[in-house]
Amino acid sequence: MRIIKLDATDSTNAYLKNVMLSEVLDDFTIVTAREQLKGRGQMGTEWQSEPGKNLTFSLLKKFDALPVREQFLLNIAVSLAVYNTLKNLQITDVSIKWPNDILSGSLKICGILIENVLHNQHIQSAVIGIGLNVNQVAFDQLPDATSIKLVTGKTLVIDEILQALVKQLKRVFLEFEGKTVGEVKTDYEKFLFRKDKPSTFRQPSGELFMGFIRGVNDQGRLRVVLEDGVSREFDFKELQLLY
Repeated sequence: MRIIKLDATDSTNAYLKNVMLSEVLDDFTIVTAREQLKGRGQMGTEWQSEPGKNLTFSLLKKFDALPVREQFLLNIAVSLAVYNTLKNLQITDVSIKWPNDILSGSLKICGILIENVLHNQHIQSAVIGIGLNVNQVAFDQLPDATSIKLVTGKTLVIDEILQALVKQLKRVFLEFEGKTVGEVKTDYEKFLFRKDKPSTFRQPSGELFMGFIRGVNDQGRLRVVLEDGVSREFDFKELQLLY
């Protein structure tokens, strides 16, 4: 397993994708950075991280023939790998906030950004970016963030967490090989934040509504039962969970 260690870069995802243009890389090639200057989250949000305190890395995962229609399988696999890693570190009250933020309690401890490289109707490879808050204790501009140190009181070795997380990623991807979203989504749904609890959502128009999260469909759309009992499915661009 090749690990490219950088002192600083704009984005580990962008760096890895740039290397892919000039080199044939092995499966599970990793780029990790002590400081990420322009880290990104879902929908272009910025990922803020104190230099040297957190785990920020991107990983290349190659596929033989993963259909585009099964792309949410990647969200499930990576989310569960992070979930398992945090549980092994004794992090309390871990859950997955759809589609793939990882929380401790109601606070975000890890963000995931997956960018796929397509060939015809198949995913050829995926660049998986993970930002895990490890030893940072002050989040002045991110009141909804937490870290492993804030939860456990312990300062951990970031490289050791990287090795543990990659081990979980390899295990989950091997376990999911040849399977469909429908066959593996049960565990993901089991750990969904606010599942089966009355929750408030906001649509892009600003309209608020109440509902109950029931799970996801095979395309990764969120299944929500509204107050009137009507069941609807939403893409992650179509609503925001407010709690």
